[in-house]
Amino acid sequence: MYESLMKVLTSYGLLSGFAIIGLAMWVSYWISNTFTKGRLHGSAIAILMGLLLSYVGGAFTGGSKGLVDIPLFAGVGLLGGAMLRDFAIVATGFGVSVEELKRAGFAGVLSLFVGVGTSFVAGVGVASAFGYTDAVSLTTIGTGAVTYIVGPVTGAAIGANSEIMALSIAAGLVKAILVMVATPFVAPYIGLNNPRSAVIFGGLMGTSSGVAGGLAATDPKLVPYGCLTAAFYTALGCLLGPSLLFFIMRGLMG
Repeated sequence: MYESLMKVLTSYGLLSGFAIIGLAMWVSYWISNTFTKGRLHGSAIAILMGLLLSYVGGAFTGGSKGLVDIPLFAGVGLLGGAMLRDFAIVATGFGVSVEELKRAGFAGVLSLFVGVGTSFVAGVGVASAFGYTDAVSLTTIGTGAVTYIVGPVTGAAIGANSEIMALSIAAGLVKAILVMVATPFVAPYIGLNNPRSAVIFGGLMGTSSGVAGGLAATDPKLVPYGCLTAAFYTALGCLLGPSLLFFIMRGLMG
């Protein structure tokens, strides 16, 4: 019986992945509602659970892909891959009202550049405090603070080593979790209750997962607006990171 079940689960990896993710989300939202009364969003708990399981999987197998190295969970790697990620981003964008988006106007565009710039400066400041002085490391970690996608993209383009790129990803993950957890608490104080403010918020914060989870806990109707500018934010970071930002750091650090 056990062998037959394992054979089915490993043969249909994608379906198994959906089942595992569905169970993880159910447990996460149960924990959120039971122990935090919804204050800590279920998506944030799910991300923390995923990171923990990934670490346990990597430690258990000695592999490089975490939980995916275990055959039973191989479908999770496909479900969480780039194809479905990009599909989700595009699908989210279709929930946007063009008229509401236009109301953000210049402020929405400006928020993208302000968000990328402030996150980069903060990341560089933390990297400098920990003793990094070369332009490649500072730029890679700084862009990791922009998002955990921009960091490794920039690092690969300018020749950063794997250790620095791992740090950049870690910086982006910390930011994503903080944004996700903190958004519902600060929303009433910053007027985050309408599509225009959600567009600007997405441009300032930029991390798609953090913005999506935070806005979902605040008002699900705002998610598409924040995620749309967050997607542009990532694209802008990938454009500026290996070019303008790196040139600025190389000019400053030599």
